[in-house]
Amino acid sequence: MTDAKDERRPAGELEASVMAALWAAGAPQTPGQVQLTLGADLARTTVTTILTRLHDKGMVERSRQGRGYAYFPLQDAQGLTARRMHTELDRDTDRETVLARFVAQLSPDDERILRDLLESDD
Repeated sequence: MTDAKDERRPAGELEASVMAALWAAGAPQTPGQVQLTLGADLARTTVTTILTRLHDKGMVERSRQGRGYAYFPLQDAQGLTARRMHTELDRDTDRETVLARFVAQLSPDDERILRDLLESDD
């Protein structure tokens, strides 16, 4: 029999929680500060590991603070979502079919937004 606190959360869920804490802070955060923000039963070493992985993935940057690091996000939530979309698109060799199916599944409102964005001069 396992306790709820013994169950492991998926890495993606932990990474998302850590990123949310960094975005909310609006300033570089140490692993200890992130741990306090999350208010979860996470060890500081776990938070440090997650931050290191996010750094290795290019999602956060870090600067020296004392003997450790303070971390800050390189993109906002929307930029990160766009990056994930590009990553998924790059995984398939048939970009045209992937994009066609993506567009075919858009809601009418999203399709209008995409058309407006593609037609804009910016």
